[in-house]
Amino acid sequence: MAKKVLVTGLSGQDGSYMAELCLKLGHQVFGMVRRTSTNNSINYKHLIGHPNFKVVYGDLIDGFSIDSLVREIQPDYFINFAAQSFVGCSWEIPEETFLAGAVGVLKCLEAIRKNAPACRFYNAGSSEQFGDVLYSPQDIKHPFRPRSPYGAAKVAAHSLVKVYRESYNLYAIQGILFNHESERRGEEFVTRKITKGISRVVQAIQNGEPFEPVYLGNMDAKRDWSHSEDFVEGVWRMLNQELYMADKYNEYLPRFIKEYVLSSNETHSVREFVDKACIYAGLEGSWVGSGVEEKFVLNNYLYDTCDIKSNTVVAVDPKFFRPAEVELLLGDSTPARQELGWEPKISFDNLVKRMVEADLPYGKEKTQTK
Repeated sequence: MAKKVLVTGLSGQDGSYMAELCLKLGHQVFGMVRRTSTNNSINYKHLIGHPNFKVVYGDLIDGFSIDSLVREIQPDYFINFAAQSFVGCSWEIPEETFLAGAVGVLKCLEAIRKNAPACRFYNAGSSEQFGDVLYSPQDIKHPFRPRSPYGAAKVAAHSLVKVYRESYNLYAIQGILFNHESERRGEEFVTRKITKGISRVVQAIQNGEPFEPVYLGNMDAKRDWSHSEDFVEGVWRMLNQELYMADKYNEYLPRFIKEYVLSSNETHSVREFVDKACIYAGLEGSWVGSGVEEKFVLNNYLYDTCDIKSNTVVAVDPKFFRPAEVELLLGDSTPARQELGWEPKISFDNLVKRMVEADLPYGKEKTQTK
């Protein structure tokens, strides 16, 4: 039976992939975006015109708009991916980050409580909630120790979701999503910054032009990276747990609701991401220097074969260091795999490959060794 699904953060990678998934499942999707003076529909414009898809306008900080949408739509599912989601920026705009990430979640929960108490609510949690980790891998029982305003906002939201679930018997959960990327990732995030920057380097080489390096921060930071497309399926399974867990219990209790970690169960450094991206772009080189002097430079023979005008592809810039860095994030999604039957299908290598190939301007042929 077709359901009505309200998805926020439609213009982002998670919101757009979730909208696609729900449409494939035959549901009616209401994708929420904020009204802006510029068009930011690149991630969902291919959905416009679908008979079961409609763009609606709202803002998490504006409780009236959220309340009106829930009252008018009467959604069966409310999936919240909207937030100020760039961790690095959360020190610069901490109030906006907290308003959208925590207070906005409260407004969603209140709208559901008052207008559609049978609606199932999902709020996107983050591995940044774990922050200064005590052990690895991190599971759902790991204490929250955030090290950024973004992580703190997600921790506050997690508490609110629990309070509303237990106080009003709502189907409200906040799953913990480890780092996930895609071809639709915003260009301010380090992974897309890498693939877009390397694309720029490739284009400069092909045009016989000099290029500036891609400047990054902490090359040693390690993250558990997956593809967004895999994660939205996991989120949908969390919202429909009884369909996947019924055969694991003699009697499934409708209000027995669990929260899960979604992760690849692998960790890779920013440096490893750069290495893979350069391989898939056909840029052969090596790392030189250390600390703030560390660089990835092209092999010397490319000067002759490709007429290269510059050689440093990636360099470190201390301005991109965070005030408090989370050095290692590594998830344990075993319960989600065992109980929900979920597992990621796109490997780390394929994730990087897809992102690089999506950003390359004209291909990589000229920089590849024969």
